[in-house]
Amino acid sequence: MPTGRPARVHKYFSAYRLSVALFIVNVIGAVVYVRAASPSWAIPQERALGVYSVTGQPYVWAVAVLPIFAGFSLLNSLWGTYICVRRKWRSGYFWLATTVIWVVAVGFDFEHH
Repeated sequence: MPTGRPARVHKYFSAYRLSVALFIVNVIGAVVYVRAASPSWAIPQERALGVYSVTGQPYVWAVAVLPIFAGFSLLNSLWGTYICVRRKWRSGYFWLATTVIWVVAVGFDFEHH
C-alpha cells in the first residue's frame, strides 16, 4: 500500500535510524569503557601522598578494557566502510560524532592513570 512518499525517502530514514542506533550503542559503549577502566585508576589520596604504584594497573586495564575497545573499533570500522560504500554521507556525521565521544572517553580514562 503506497504511502505517497518516494522510495528514496524511506531509504534515507532507514539509514538515519541505523546511524542513530549505532551512535546510541557507541555512547553506551563509551560509558561501559570508562566504568570498566575505573578500577585501574590511581587513587587520588595515594597520589596526594606521593605514592605511585603501578604494579598491576596495566593488566587490570587491559583485561577489562581492551575487548570493549577492540569490539567497538571493529564495529565502527565496519560502519565507516558501510558509509563509504553506500555513499550515505549524512550518516557520516553520526560516525564522526562517535569518534569524538570515543576520544573523550579514552582521554578521560588516561587522565585518571
